This record gives sequence, structure tokens and C-alpha cells, in this order.
Amino acid sequence: MARDGGVTAGAAGPAGATSPATGPDGTDRTRTARVPKYYRLKRHLQQMTETLPPGTPVPPERSLASEFDTSRTTVRQALQELVVEGRLERIQGKGTFVAKPKVSQALQLTSYTEDMRAQGLEPTSQLLEIGYITADERLSRLLDLPEGGRVLRIERLRLASGEPMAIETTHLSQERFPALRRSLVRYTSLYTALAEVYDVHLAHAEETIETSLANPREAGLLGTDVGLPMLMLSRHSRDSGGEPVEWVRSVYRGDRYKFVANLERPHPSAPR
Repeated sequence: MARDGGVTAGAAGPAGATSPATGPDGTDRTRTARVPKYYRLKRHLQQMTETLPPGTPVPPERSLASEFDTSRTTVRQALQELVVEGRLERIQGKGTFVAKPKVSQALQLTSYTEDMRAQGLEPTSQLLEIGYITADERLSRLLDLPEGGRVLRIERLRLASGEPMAIETTHLSQERFPALRRSLVRYTSLYTALAEVYDVHLAHAEETIETSLANPREAGLLGTDVGLPMLMLSRHSRDSGGEPVEWVRSVYRGDRYKFVANLERPHPSAPR
């Protein structure tokens, strides 16, 4: 027992219980794991970059290896983790630089254009592909149309102030939205076209967020490395009448993007 009447660290509590520092098998959990050399270097570089403005070049691998008396392999591992985390940015043929802060987007039913303008960024899009495909069982269910029906598929590269941010692929029923492809020539925003031409307004959506690794095509379009972590969003949107409108799959750069959700605790049910 401690002199002030408290329990010393690691001492047993009530019968059958263990202290927070002791596992169920009695193993001491207070031991500090050995910190790898690359991780110590990573922490130093992280602290250094936090005081530097975006775009500041990071010393070359050879200089860092000499300064910290370590191998270039160790330096490369530390730099790579900071790139994956979005703290550093590697530009092919130029070097490694302090990255800009991630774009922070609230999870809400808004368009990409609205989201970027809310961040003070200029949204633009490049049309990658547009055409009709045949609905498989999944698209048939999501868009409430017969299997084998025609689906308009729109793939766009989304940019923020000229920087590639995401690849967005949208699917809509051709039966419900005839001539939508022609309408998109007149309207730069899909949601505006749906509202103005078809009087359809999105009201609800289910969105899921997963992680994936950039494949060669995605990496090329987004200007990043193959295998870099991506944020993959799937959104199934409905109108105010509950009818399905679109199914969208988007791949966002994990090093430049983060999502924010405002959560509220559900009201407890009334006691019985």
C-alpha cells in the first residue's frame, strides 16, 4: 500500500480484478516498446514540418541520412509514412516538400462544387468518360430499374484550385432521366440539371466510407503514387419521395482529404 492509502501501480484490486497496467494473465503492460530508428526520425521530421510553410523543400535523403547517422533506407521509410499521412508531398523529379493542409469536408448531402466553394477553393471537373452501360443485378436494385436496363455512367476527375482531388463515377437510370446526357452540356452541375430539367431534388442519402489503395490508373489521374491509401465513398441518393436518384462511387486522395461528421447522441427510449 502507498503511504497516502492509495494502491501502488500494478497492485491487485478487488478479488479477481487486475490493475489497468496488468493484463488478465498477470502480464505487466507498463513496459515501453523499443522505438525503431526510423520512427524517431519520422517524429523529428514531423515536428520540423509543423513549423514550416507548405511548399518548403525537405532536405534530400542523403543529407538526412548523414545528419542522423542512419541509412537512406531508414530515411526513405520515415519520409514515405509522412507522405502517406499527408504531411509531406513528393513531386516526381523535384523532391519532397511540406504538404498543404488537408481539405476538410463535412459529411452532408451537398455537391462537390458546393463543398469546395465552402472551403474557399475553386472547383473544376474534367470529363473522363460518359456513356450508357447495362444494369447488372446490383445497379438494378440500387436504381430500381429492370436488370439489363440502360444506365448513364459519368466519370469525372474532380479538382480543387487546379489540384486533382478525386475520381467520381455516377450512375443514373436512363429511363427516369431521358436525354440527361444532352442536358449536361447546358448545365455544368449535375444536381442543377436534375432540378431544372426533371424537377428532382435530392433529399436523403446513405454513404459508406472505406479505404483502398490507388491502382495505376487512379494514381496517374490523381498525380500520386501507386498504392497510396485512398478514401472510397459510395453514395446512394434518393429524392423527397424516396425514389432512387443516383449511385456514386468516389475515390479521394487520402493524403489531401479528410471527412468530418457532427454526431449527436440518440435520445434514450422512454422507460417502460
